[in-house]
Order: sequence, then structure tokens, then C-alpha cells
Amino acid sequence: MDFIISAVVLFILIFIFIRRLWISSSSSSSPVRSRLLGTMGWPFIGETLDFISCGYTDHPQSFMDKRRLLIIPVQDRYGICLRYGKVFKSHLFGSPTIVSTDAEVSRIVLQSDANSFVPSYPKSLTELMGGSSILRINGNLHRRIHGLIGGFFKSPYLKAQVTSEMRKLILQSMDTWKEDRPIYIQDESKHIAFQVLAKTLMGLDPGEEMEYLRIQFQKFIAGLMSLPLKLPGTQLHRSLQAKKKMVKLVLKIIRDKRMNVSPDSKDVADVLLNDKSEKLTDELISDNMIDLMIPGEDSVPLLITLAIKYLSDCPKALHQLKEENLELKTRKEDLGESLCWDDYLSMPFTQSVITETLRMGNIIMGVIRKAMKDVEIKGYLIPKGWCVLTHFRSVHLDENHHQSPHLFNPWRWQDRDMSSGSSSCFTPFGGGLRLCPGLDLARLEASIFLHHFVTNFRWVAEEDTIINFPTVRMKKKMPIWVKREMN
Repeated sequence: MDFIISAVVLFILIFIFIRRLWISSSSSSSPVRSRLLGTMGWPFIGETLDFISCGYTDHPQSFMDKRRLLIIPVQDRYGICLRYGKVFKSHLFGSPTIVSTDAEVSRIVLQSDANSFVPSYPKSLTELMGGSSILRINGNLHRRIHGLIGGFFKSPYLKAQVTSEMRKLILQSMDTWKEDRPIYIQDESKHIAFQVLAKTLMGLDPGEEMEYLRIQFQKFIAGLMSLPLKLPGTQLHRSLQAKKKMVKLVLKIIRDKRMNVSPDSKDVADVLLNDKSEKLTDELISDNMIDLMIPGEDSVPLLITLAIKYLSDCPKALHQLKEENLELKTRKEDLGESLCWDDYLSMPFTQSVITETLRMGNIIMGVIRKAMKDVEIKGYLIPKGWCVLTHFRSVHLDENHHQSPHLFNPWRWQDRDMSSGSSSCFTPFGGGLRLCPGLDLARLEASIFLHHFVTNFRWVAEEDTIINFPTVRMKKKMPIWVKREMN
């Protein structure tokens, strides 16, 4: 018994010594640490567990709010604590990290080039993406690929193709909906969006290959936020095996395209294959087709699902949205015309609903960049090797930027420029050189879905809650009960 007590006491003393050594080293070895308030948390794990646990609550930004609001001692239920201001230091996901909830600081970080900041991701994600992913590469190659894809995504040809494909798939799906059973919007929108994505990226049509790709992709993304262990039986190992199967299929598609390459680019793979750069090998293109599916697979379905969630809770907004879409539908029918892509994007209140959904939903919580050298921004010195978490959610829900920020209020965007890159206070798609090239397509796909949904159905939504970690999603997949409109 004495031995056990002595061992426990020794363990506690060693733990206290390590913790003090950790805090001491993290607060004195760099100039920033004397100028930025914050805590490095526990040894090795830092404040990661606290950050993650807040992500599973109804107030995921509470981790930030507890730390950022005031640089004065404040009283809470645990006693006296410090709040550190809008930019503070922490230790998250294995790295010393500067957390920015300041719109201007985040804007400068996002607009910086690879000489100052490069993307940083959790280790499991980097293992799955590989070194040649557009999400990780920098410099001329990144600018080349990003420019090619961005230009194609903005083309009227692609927007017309996406409009036709999206409308066809939506109507096919809605034809199967029954009034005596719940419709799970999250699943329905994911199924539709994946097919549009596969067609846009590599020209893949529904069939056995697409279904195989979809199954393997679900296994692949299950490991994006897993423990970084590649041992057989672990989630990361299963995800890596799924990616190998995906690469084999996509590489076959790319090589078939290479043999029959057409000067008229019909999908992203065609665009990259038509480029003359020797760096754009078949292997690099196939890898990036898969990596481009990561942000594309979730963003559109979640935008659609959250919009329906917020509209279900706001009858006034739903009524105005429905009136606007019915007016356009009637006008086009009177003219004997089908809606084209710019018709869907022409409805101002529909776009305000989408913008407000992006602000409140925060499908992308934020991004992480790693400092390649000491960088000073607004008097804050960010040391080389440290990460910076630019936290979009804190800015989007900051009452200094958006009045009553937790209230769904599409009318706040009327008569305002809704371009995602136009304001440092609204960055749902990131910013700078890595601004998401698919932002216009995301708006278009959401607009098409909402138009056909609200003009064809009335619905009652079941109670559901939003989960914010590791990705945003609805706990029950947003079940609704529909009634067809008698048009």
C-alpha cells in the first residue's frame, strides 16, 4: 500500500513538473508569447479536448467567446479567469496555435502568399490527401491549377450543364417522395450533389462506376478527422485502402480521356488534360479529382439542408422566398421557357436566404495556416512554425459586425454586395489565393434545389439539431413530411 501511495505521489509530482515546464517554455521562448495572452493548456494535448467538446454543444463558438471578449479579469462560475482578446495563443491539434477571431487579422492571413503562410491540416487529413493535392501545394503549380479550375467553374457552359443536370436529378428524386413517410433532406441532397460533382469533375454518369466511387468515397472521408494511426483495423488504414481503390478507377477514367482528348473541355479533368504543362501528369490529375471531392461533397448538401432548417423555423422568410420563386416560375411558363442558370441566380431574396444560411451555418468553421517565417500583423507577432486558426464562425456571429447575429435574418443582406470575397466580415468560402473556386456553383445548385422544392411542396419539419464537429451536419439528417402543391 505504501508503495502504491508513493508511486501515485511521484506520478503527480512528475505531472506537475512537466505541466509547469510546458507552460514556462511556451510563454518565454518567443517574443509573441510576451505580447499575446493565452494558455497552452495541458502537456501534449493542449486545449484540443476543450475545443472539440465545445463543438458538440449548441454553442460551438463558446471556446472562443470564453477567451476573446475582454482583456480584463472577469468572474465566472469557476472564479476569476482572464479573457485574452480577439487574437490569442493556444495549442490545438498538436501545434502551438494563434487563434484569430479578428476579421482584419484573418483577412491578412488569408491573402498572404506561400512565403508567409501555407495550408496546414490535421495529420490524418494530410495522410489521405497526399503531397500533390491542390489543397496542399503552393506556388506556381497551385496558381496554375486553381486558375484553370476557377475559370472553368465560372464558364456559362458549365453553369448551363450543372443547371440541366441538377434540375433533372432533383425532379427524379422528388418524384419518388411519399407523403406518408419522412424525407431526409440531408441524404437526398447529398445523393443529388454527389452525382453532379462526379459529372462536373470527370464526366462520370450514373451507373456502376459512380456507385462504386460513391461507396469508396464514403469510406475515404470517414477517416479525414481520425486518429493518425495507419495500423490495419484503424479508421485511417481503411480510408487509405478506399482511396487506393478510388485512384485506380479515376486513373482509368483519366487515361481513357487522355487517349480521346477533345479541345472542348466538358469537365474539370478535360480542362487539366488540355493544359500543356508537363507537371499535370495523369497521376496528379486523378489524385486531385478525389481531393476536390472533399470540399465539394459536403458544402452544397449542407447549404441546402441548413437553408431548409432555417426556413422551417422562419415562416415569414419562407413565405417571401416561395412568392419570389412562384412569380418567376409563372412568368417563365407564360413565356414557354425553361429556367436557365442566370434565372435561378436572379432572385434577390433567394440569394439573401443563401447568404444568411452561409453566415449562420458556417459550413467551413475556419482554416488553418502555418507561418513560414515570423510575421507581424496589427502588432501581433506570429512566430515561424506556429499555426494560425482563422475562425470564420466567430466573425460571422460577432454582434459588432452583424446585428442580432444568432437570429436568421435574410433581410440584413438586401441592398448589400453578397460577393463572398467583398468583406472581411463575411468569408464562408475562405479568401485570398485559396478562395473556393466553386462558390458560384454552390449558390447555383442551392438556388435550383430551393426553387423546385418550395414551388412543389409544403412541409413540416421534425425537431432536429445541428452538430458542428468534426463537420457541420444535422443529427437526424433533417427529416421532413411533405405535401405536394396543387399547381
